[in-house]
Amino acid sequence: MKRILALGTALALMAGAASAADKKLTISVYSFGTDAMTEAVFDPFEKVCGCEVVVETGRSVERMAKIEANASNPIIDVAVMSSHDALALARKGLLQSLDVSKIPSHADLYESAKDPIGDNFAIGYGFYATSIVYRSDLVEIDSWADLLSDKLKGRVALPNITGTQGPLTLHMLGEAMGGDDIKFTKTIDAVGAHAKDIVTFYGRSSALVQLMLQEEVIAAPIGRFAWSRFSGAKLPFKWAEPKEGQTGGMNVMLMTKGNGNEELAYQFMNYWLSTEVQTRVAEMKLDSPANAKVVVSDEIAESLTYGADLINSLKMLDPAAIIDNRDAWLKRWNEKVVN
Repeated sequence: MKRILALGTALALMAGAASAADKKLTISVYSFGTDAMTEAVFDPFEKVCGCEVVVETGRSVERMAKIEANASNPIIDVAVMSSHDALALARKGLLQSLDVSKIPSHADLYESAKDPIGDNFAIGYGFYATSIVYRSDLVEIDSWADLLSDKLKGRVALPNITGTQGPLTLHMLGEAMGGDDIKFTKTIDAVGAHAKDIVTFYGRSSALVQLMLQEEVIAAPIGRFAWSRFSGAKLPFKWAEPKEGQTGGMNVMLMTKGNGNEELAYQFMNYWLSTEVQTRVAEMKLDSPANAKVVVSDEIAESLTYGADLINSLKMLDPAAIIDNRDAWLKRWNEKVVN
């Protein structure tokens, strides 16, 4: 009898171990900083959950297409992306409306991060400001309108309309020029009128960094996540604080609808949004925290979009406005800027 009992106990333990080993969470994330994020978030979570975390990366359009292609049998459980890309997936019925009671860390977030696209289809996990980086020894930037001024003629770069920073830059240029509606008609026309004065319309911040280090460009709009590439350089770069203010964006996490792995997904979301993990990520300068309880040193904060005053002042575009108008923006851009 004892042998049978011992054998039964052993089999139960083996089954429990196998069950833990079978727990797997598949997440889709940005390619940037994957190794560091694995160290800061993904590997530690594996130890907490006793599960396997599978990380998939790629361009946003590719990752969104994969979620859509596998809608009937999701292979991605959790994904992170821009708020407007998340809204595009939500409109197609591909996302799970989140039960935030299962995410205790949700209560510690800045208000704007709690339900950024509506109906609890996503939660913000990181902010970024967008302003103008410039050579302080060569020029002074006081306004977004300076980007189209004679003092920067032939030495300024702007983001392409198809990139994340493109619409944000048009948004603030429009404000500086006295206001423009969300169609950006006057603003795109103004950029087109100065197109010959623009060194390049960049697609990736890495390409812009090279141009500025080579001193071909002395001013350009960038997201704060790219600021460290300039702040550590030998040349005197400065982050502008234009009189119209700064714009920016929010990255969000979401859960695919019907993935069958909801409880583990909730556990992961709560872990990533916790004060402990958001602080660790911020101190590694990987992302700017959406958790309002995170406290970092002034030195660390310099590299981040950090603090209630800054975050609450950001003039961010409504995700719905981006989705509803980007085709018209691109059409006019091609007509007035490219041609």
